[in-house]
Amino acid sequence: MNQQQSSPHSMFGPGMGIDPAVATQLQNDYAQQFMTLWQQMLNSQVPPIADKRFADPAWQSSTMHAFNAAAYLLNAKFLAAMADAVQIPPKAKQKIRFAVEQMVNAMSPANFLFSNPEAQQKLIETKGASLTNGLKHLFEDMQKGRISQSDETAFEVGRNVAITEGAVVFENDLFQLLQYKPLTPTVYERPLLLVPPCINKYYILDLQAHNSFVRYAVEQGHTVFLISWRNADATIAHATWNDYIEDGVLQAMDVAKAITRQDKINVLGFCVGGTMLTNALALACARGEEPAASLTLLTTFLDFSDTGILDVYIDEGKIKEIEQEIGSGGLMKGLDFNAAFASLRSNELIWNYVASNYLKGENPAPFDMLYWNADSTNLPGPMYCWYVRNTYLENNLKQFGKFMLGGKPIDLRQIDAPSFIYGSREDHIVPWTSAYESVNILNRKKPQQNRFVLGAAGHIAGVINPPGKSRRQYWVNDMQDGLDALSWLAGAQEVAGSWWPAWTEFLASHSGKQVKARSKLGNAKFKPIEAAPGRYVKAKAA
Repeated sequence: MNQQQSSPHSMFGPGMGIDPAVATQLQNDYAQQFMTLWQQMLNSQVPPIADKRFADPAWQSSTMHAFNAAAYLLNAKFLAAMADAVQIPPKAKQKIRFAVEQMVNAMSPANFLFSNPEAQQKLIETKGASLTNGLKHLFEDMQKGRISQSDETAFEVGRNVAITEGAVVFENDLFQLLQYKPLTPTVYERPLLLVPPCINKYYILDLQAHNSFVRYAVEQGHTVFLISWRNADATIAHATWNDYIEDGVLQAMDVAKAITRQDKINVLGFCVGGTMLTNALALACARGEEPAASLTLLTTFLDFSDTGILDVYIDEGKIKEIEQEIGSGGLMKGLDFNAAFASLRSNELIWNYVASNYLKGENPAPFDMLYWNADSTNLPGPMYCWYVRNTYLENNLKQFGKFMLGGKPIDLRQIDAPSFIYGSREDHIVPWTSAYESVNILNRKKPQQNRFVLGAAGHIAGVINPPGKSRRQYWVNDMQDGLDALSWLAGAQEVAGSWWPAWTEFLASHSGKQVKARSKLGNAKFKPIEAAPGRYVKAKAA
């Protein structure tokens, strides 16, 4: 063999490669398993298939269909093993794995009419109607620029989602502030301000009555305010991260304090909303203010050392390209966000619907979370560029006192407020171990003020987990200084049901005394502008 053939780097170039012994072993294993499959097909034996994409009996209806599915899964396993075997730095390997996974998922025999026996059977049974309906769905989705994941005619903002009663009591170019009508005769004197992510619309926290986080908080006797971020258009295309902190979060806090006549309020941030909220609190600290009676963070990054699978979309070259395009003004399109997030779970959020909507002509079922997921939002380019560079790319929020907001050096460690920090165990957007790292940043002088709770399920389903019908569980453990995430979990206690009651118990202890609920929303200065959910949440991304 010549040097090029024997070099472990010859397939990938300098600094990259697969150990020849590992490659040989993988190839031998593949060949042996493929020959077993081939023999099973020749003997008309149906191989076992453990994959939900091929669970329908139609895949077992012929040896050829079963062989196609089994051979595909074997090829997928081999390609994934080859990607894992590449000897390169972890972040580069993650991108190779992701690229291979996208290719493999796209090539599934379930995604093509000629190789999907379920779709073929339906075509015959419906005398072609399934194909006609599937083509109709395809053309409609081409007009939308995305795949439909839910029956979008089943929901309407303000009719059967985002229906908790309230009013807009303040608005500016960036957001509307909603105040919700009390549902109890008395309320806690300190209000609660919710800061949702601006990447999506707020009503993931206020879906239907049975699963509305907002309604649940109001039912517990809290005066609830919520930021409804504007769906960015050309009029705010130059807004910055600093604008969102100063004229967004801090402004909302001031209005909530003024309406309730409180010098401190409880605050909650969800995902990016939590990152924004902590930036706002740190800026307030830098100005000698302490506006938070308590802080709740739901699936939030403060330490961006490990951003999980999202890292595949972040590198210096990509960020520079975006900065050149929209960093001085422009919009980061919501459809681009949707496509990127869907690709992270492409089998569930893309190819599943290709097979059902287009190949089998089925109508998507109504699902409130997926309806919300499709209701995308745009972001101002300068704001978005600052965010991805200073967080995902450079992790500058941990450079305590070295990054600036409002002309002040910002140090998240200076935040002094009892904190309830929540992570979801199966979260692929904010790995729970990264959410846990917030306990090592907040309340550095009073670590006993931090509490961490780990919920089941993923980024959204873990958070929207109301009591009553909940079949999930959560984990709790006492905080100890210097305890890492895995050690915390090793000693954690599992609790059946929703984590929401544990949170409301925490919140109640920082909400002050009970007072008579106000009959009117707003006050003389901040009068109701329109009924909730307001105009901003209804604006569609263009």
